[in-house]
Amino acid sequence: MSLDLLYITNNKRDAKKAEDSGVEIIFIDLERKGKIERQGHLDTVISNHCFEDIKRIKNVLQKSKVLVRVNPLDDDSENEISEVIKLGADIVMLPMFKTAEEVRKFIKIVDKKAEVCLLLETSQAFCRIDDILKIDGIDRIHIGLNDLHLSLGLDFMFECLADGIVEYLAEKIRNKNIKLGIGGIARINEGELPAEKILKEHIRLGSEMVILSRSFKKADGDIKIEIEKLKKEYEKNLKLTKEELLKNKEKINDIVNLISYKRREHVL
Repeated sequence: MSLDLLYITNNKRDAKKAEDSGVEIIFIDLERKGKIERQGHLDTVISNHCFEDIKRIKNVLQKSKVLVRVNPLDDDSENEISEVIKLGADIVMLPMFKTAEEVRKFIKIVDKKAEVCLLLETSQAFCRIDDILKIDGIDRIHIGLNDLHLSLGLDFMFECLADGIVEYLAEKIRNKNIKLGIGGIARINEGELPAEKILKEHIRLGSEMVILSRSFKKADGDIKIEIEKLKKEYEKNLKLTKEELLKNKEKINDIVNLISYKRREHVL
């Protein structure tokens, strides 16, 4: 079992440094439509990436794949998806889908010219997961905790991890032999929900992808050192027993419940 690290950047130097540090996937983000409306009140980044970044980043990489997140499906999607593939995308990610019909259309447009990655982040997709998983041609599914928790009306994005929603989805996705990814992760010893506890949950759930948070860009030291810490922690956790992983899950539940409670109290 291994864990692919996804690093969001359109900077050539940072992309190459991330690759040299062990990052498997460089993430270029073209999604704009509807994002400010959904996340404008949160401390999230709306990217300024563009089509030209795909080729620039692709040209400096030797091993890492290039993943491009496009906009939700609309009348412009066919042109947009065809262009990102032409420019060198190895993986194309579809955000904010709600139906099996959207997924089927997306796969048809990609036409096996790149890997298909679905970003599962809506309550509708969650409820329709069985119909979605009947479709052939899905290579990867990444569960997006930020928008999913908003879509479900929850207080804290890691509630999806604590309350069984992610576990429910993960089991179904794994049973279809589709590569699973879950949310993002901060540097070791950082994050409201500590990164080392999240890593253990990735192992328990069979997740094979995670997005590196902004904290890796803000690292005082070399990003390579921080990634080495993360990978070392992951390798160490692979040796844990099922019982130890379940105990970690209980600790996650306690932390998440406390954070969620405090946020509700603050609102009230």
